[in-house]
Amino acid sequence: MIAEPCVLSAVISVRNEEDQLADCLATLSFADEIVVLLDDCTDGSREIASRFTDRLVDGDWALEGDRRNAGIEACRGIWIFEIDADERVPEALGAEIRRVAETSSFDWHGIPVDNYIGDRLVRRGWGGSWGKPQYSGLFRRGVKRWGAQRLHPALDLTGKPGPTLTNRLDHYVDRNISDMIRRLDSYTSARARDIREHGDGGSYAGNLRRVVTRFWKCYVSRRGYREGKYGLLIALCAALYPLLSYLKATLEDD
Repeated sequence: MIAEPCVLSAVISVRNEEDQLADCLATLSFADEIVVLLDDCTDGSREIASRFTDRLVDGDWALEGDRRNAGIEACRGIWIFEIDADERVPEALGAEIRRVAETSSFDWHGIPVDNYIGDRLVRRGWGGSWGKPQYSGLFRRGVKRWGAQRLHPALDLTGKPGPTLTNRLDHYVDRNISDMIRRLDSYTSARARDIREHGDGGSYAGNLRRVVTRFWKCYVSRRGYREGKYGLLIALCAALYPLLSYLKATLEDD
């Protein structure tokens, strides 16, 4: 028996997110269905997810892009809202997402994001694969597809873009500075594996230049300096990300 489509699906793909998952799923009651993709989870994520939905997809994906696509493909909604475990939907945003899904004549909408480090709201300076000021989180089925990369996969969006939503998503990026540094290490290791496989890491000189241009973009152009020391940390991480990825790809085996 083929399941009937619904208006709005919320989808989340996780790997061992038992510490954050319940708080995220508890904010998704505005959706007609919640789809949770469990990627090789060995913790309590599955049991937690089952408290909120029976739409569970189990598997093991090497690439983030493939994992995200599998979650999207499991959705029955005409519209799909994509979220991560470290994000929360305030009530006003949930109501706006529901209203847009029921009335929009467009194909996808951007959602603005409030990024937090611990309890500190940091709005300026994000970018360069390091945090996100907004994202294409609400879209019709069939218009969004992720690329075949381990981390920060390329994105293919088709159709007609609509206005960015007004209300903001809460994104708890890092618990503290140590968490931020661990994330930089994890991200650059994953990106290095992609570079070794696809050979798209650029040159040594080019990545040195990117340290300067990315720092300038985050700290100056995106006004990270207005966030004080946090803005400096974000700009440094964004600036070092491509260079460290390149160095790991060329100096380490795996």
